[in-house]
Amino acid sequence: MWEGITHWSEGIMHWGGWGTAGTGLAWVITSCLLIAGLVGCIVPILPGHLIVLIAAIAHRLMLGREGSGMEWWSFVILTVLMAISQALEFAAGAAGTKWFGGTKWGAWGALVGGIVGMFFFPFGLLLGPLIGAFILEKWGAKQELKPAAVSGVGSVVGTVAGMGMKFVIGVVMIAWFFIDCFWVK
Repeated sequence: MWEGITHWSEGIMHWGGWGTAGTGLAWVITSCLLIAGLVGCIVPILPGHLIVLIAAIAHRLMLGREGSGMEWWSFVILTVLMAISQALEFAAGAAGTKWFGGTKWGAWGALVGGIVGMFFFPFGLLLGPLIGAFILEKWGAKQELKPAAVSGVGSVVGTVAGMGMKFVIGVVMIAWFFIDCFWVK
């Protein structure tokens, strides 16, 4: 299957001027996508890790196997890192709630609030887990006001920590891209 894709990508390189545009244009496009992906790891409205993966795929398609230096298993590694990042992002608010002494109700509230909060960018990213954890701690777990509020604050701390982990994984993905292009053969 990979040979068919490689043959197809070689055809693309020679169609539409890639052969004449050269490696420089391919690297400019790849670099712009990598930068956009890194920005997307910080700005939640952009799918940062997906953009980094697309940059790697585009690089391979534009330059082929020999020109890009990218191996097929690198795409597997980048995809796994992207999946880990997404899982950590969704779980971070719930983990922060539990870390600050919240119940499973608060953790579920932070998780659901984080998902709902994505639709209310930018404030919903932090307020969603906070409100979700607080509401379910207060009315689901029947907590007093102060423990419910502490649980909500924990969800915000967890969400911010999740954003930091997301950025670190984005940097690791980009580093792996360059390692595979230049050093792994």
